[in-house]
Amino acid sequence: MEDPFTINKTMNMKKKTIWIVLTGIILVLLVFCIVRYSYVYAYGTKAGVLNTFQNKGVMFKTWEGIIIQSGFKANVESNVFEFSVTDSKLAETLQRNSGKEVNLHYKRYFGTLPWRGMSTYIVDSIYEVRGTGGETTISPK
Repeated sequence: MEDPFTINKTMNMKKKTIWIVLTGIILVLLVFCIVRYSYVYAYGTKAGVLNTFQNKGVMFKTWEGIIIQSGFKANVESNVFEFSVTDSKLAETLQRNSGKEVNLHYKRYFGTLPWRGMSTYIVDSIYEVRGTGGETTISPK
C-alpha cells in the first residue's frame, strides 16, 4: 500500500503542472491577439479618386471606402485601395468628397475587428482633397 502523503504530493504536482501549462497557453494566446489586432505594423499614404464610400454591415455598421489609384494599369498590381474609417467626422468629410481626388493617411493592422471595419487598412486622417473648387477635372500641379 502506498503512502497517502506520496499520493497527495503527486496529485498536487500534476495540478500545479496543469495550471502552469494552461497559464502559459492563455498568455501566448493573449499576446497573439494583442499583436494581431492592436499592433500597427505599417502606416503610410495613398492617393487616388474616392470611388466608393459607404456605411455598411449587419451587426456593426462600419465606414468602408475604395480609392482608384492612378498609375500602371497592367494586371501586375491592383489599382484599388480598400479601407475602413473609424472616426465619424472623417467619414462625413469623405462622404462629402466622393468622386474627388484624395490623399489619405492609413494604419495597417495584421487582422480585422468587426467594429473597426472590414479592412486591415484604417484611414485616420486626410492630407488633401483636390477638385473642391468646382473643378470637374484635376489639373497637374
